[in-house]
Amino acid sequence: MGKLHNYLLGSVGPRPIAFASTIDKNGNKNLSPFSFFNVFSAAPPIAIFSPAKSGRTNTQKNTYDNVKETMEVVINIVNFDIVQQMSLSSTAYGKDVDEFVKAGLTPIESELVKPFRVKESPVQLECKVKEVVELGDQGGSGNLVISEIVMVYINEDVLGEDGTIDQQKIDLVGRMGGNYYVRAKGDCLFEVPKPVRNLGIGVDQLPEPIRTSSILTGNDLGMLGNVEELPAISANAFTKNWETKQKQAQELLADANIEEAWQVLVS
Repeated sequence: MGKLHNYLLGSVGPRPIAFASTIDKNGNKNLSPFSFFNVFSAAPPIAIFSPAKSGRTNTQKNTYDNVKETMEVVINIVNFDIVQQMSLSSTAYGKDVDEFVKAGLTPIESELVKPFRVKESPVQLECKVKEVVELGDQGGSGNLVISEIVMVYINEDVLGEDGTIDQQKIDLVGRMGGNYYVRAKGDCLFEVPKPVRNLGIGVDQLPEPIRTSSILTGNDLGMLGNVEELPAISANAFTKNWETKQKQAQELLADANIEEAWQVLVS
């Protein structure tokens, strides 16, 4: 099971991190990160994370116990500014230890739920737990905490001029295998044009010299196939200076200039 666990964590990633804040029935705070996490619906807004049972002791996490007692949680989004404090909070402290204090993070009161938010987190999601699905009874078994987001807090510093979250400003991190994380900023970010609203022609409909090119990559072909119709093709498009044209088109595709790439290829 340990080897399978490592293979899964090493291949499925980067994974977003649910920095989960909970309290028990006596009001004791708990804060712990979980990288089995994502959002699964916008209407209603649903987030799911999984505090798995310990692979060593087959015991449940304090987060699981607290969620079962109160059916509330705050999911705090992790960015680079707090990644080391987040990691420190994952230490297996006792139930009576406040991870906010241990990690040096600031608890602030929520509006619609009892667990506290992490002030330093760029986005905080207050959630009401709808259901907890237990996936197994052995060590490593997950527990799906299915939560409805009832309030969202966003630090204005991560917003762009259009009012949406600027992916460079928010500086998110993701969990990888072993001790590795990834930072989503700078050259690590790249854009992929969304498929056209109508049907793209697809790679299978590309002219054979393009489809079977030894220069153009699968990514290149995917971009070229994301057009609604083929442009007009000159008679000697795929013979005259063909290798040079493919390389020129590839450079244009690297900058997402799909229309210009097509003009080069079919000229």
